[in-house]
Amino acid sequence: MRKALVIGINYYEKLSELFGCVNDAHEVKSVLERHSDGSVNFSVLTMIASNRATAVTRATMKDKIIELFAGDSDIALLYFAGHGHIEATGGYLCGSDCERGDDGLSLAEVIAIANKSKSRNKVVILDSCFSGIAGTGADQQTAELSEGLTILTASTKDQYASEVNNSGVFTELLVDALNGAAANLVGDVTPGSVYAHIDQSLGPWKQRPIFRTNVKSFVSLRKTTPPIDIADLKAIPKLFPTPGFEFPLDPSFEPEMAGRPQGAQHPKKENTEVFARLQRLNRVNLLRPVDATHMWNAAMESKPCKLTVLGEHYRRLAEQELI
Repeated sequence: MRKALVIGINYYEKLSELFGCVNDAHEVKSVLERHSDGSVNFSVLTMIASNRATAVTRATMKDKIIELFAGDSDIALLYFAGHGHIEATGGYLCGSDCERGDDGLSLAEVIAIANKSKSRNKVVILDSCFSGIAGTGADQQTAELSEGLTILTASTKDQYASEVNNSGVFTELLVDALNGAAANLVGDVTPGSVYAHIDQSLGPWKQRPIFRTNVKSFVSLRKTTPPIDIADLKAIPKLFPTPGFEFPLDPSFEPEMAGRPQGAQHPKKENTEVFARLQRLNRVNLLRPVDATHMWNAAMESKPCKLTVLGEHYRRLAEQELI
């Protein structure tokens, strides 16, 4: 069971209205519902406040968050886009009925609910101002994250969360990450890779995302199409049986006849098939030619190729049957 509660609030009765949160919620719902191959991913419940008729109150938010983290699902994910508030007593998520901010839903309470959840993985994603205070322990009951809990916020406890072109800056990067920008070579998008993508994209002078976690291993939030076939990754230990191994090449590996030095060996089918796989590994930075500018040159000059540091990582994974 994988379930997600996605909340987007533009409409506020007393506070200034927002413009991008509803759109952001729709985008997050859309990307979470299915993997890139169309198979079912999360079962998503949305709470959208675009006007008075669809207002989302503090009480309703709390009830649905309790429901989200009830039970023992594989993963329970909360996404919130709306006003945030902070003061000496801690941070708050503002429902449509908030008048001051401190009458919103306490972040300490939200984290406490997630902490007590029996879900194997709990993910809290907040695109709201000052959300970085979540999980910092404004009261001692939430100073520690329970096992399996991950928090990702749009900004620090001292920063606003920006909207540009009717979309949150943070959420736009989040959706890009889930769509594959943060995927590894087997197609998995994890909370850690999402944070790394957002962190790198925002730079040091903009709002800073915050990431807190207590997990033994990252769960995959979404499967995307891998940039290389899994069979190619599994074949790495056969081609490179030991760390630092250099695979010898010669002109018989290159299928093209054009530009071939006079007297060079002609292509051999069994070698050109291997070379095609080596080139695919090269395109995703898993191997490089040794003392040659390109794989074609390495073959023509009978130079070897070897795994990069990343390639050695995937060699170990394949060798241990972890792919």
